[in-house]
Amino acid sequence: MTEKNTKRYENNVNKAFTMEPETSKNIAYLLGLVTLVLMVWFISRQAMNNRTEMLDKSAPKVAGEDELEGGARNPQQFDEPDEDALEEMAALLGEDSEDEA
Repeated sequence: MTEKNTKRYENNVNKAFTMEPETSKNIAYLLGLVTLVLMVWFISRQAMNNRTEMLDKSAPKVAGEDELEGGARNPQQFDEPDEDALEEMAALLGEDSEDEA
C-alpha cells in the first residue's frame, strides 16, 4: 500500500468508529436513566417484600396456627396432681378457710 492509501484507510476506519459527541452524550444519559429506573424498581420491590415479611412475622398469632417447639420431659407427671398441688389449689380457691371454720 502506498502512503496515500494508508492514510485514506486510517481516515475511513476512524470515521467508522466515531460518532457525534451529542449522540454519545445522549446514549450515556439513556443508559444512566435505564440504570436508575432499574435500581429504583429493585429497591422498591425489596422494600415491599421486606415489609410484607415483617408484617407476617409480627402479626398476632391465632390459636392453633403457630407451632410451639419443645414440650414437657415427662408429660405423665401432670396426669394426676400430687398433694402439694391439691393443697395449693384449695388455698387459691379458699377451701382451706371453709374447712377450718
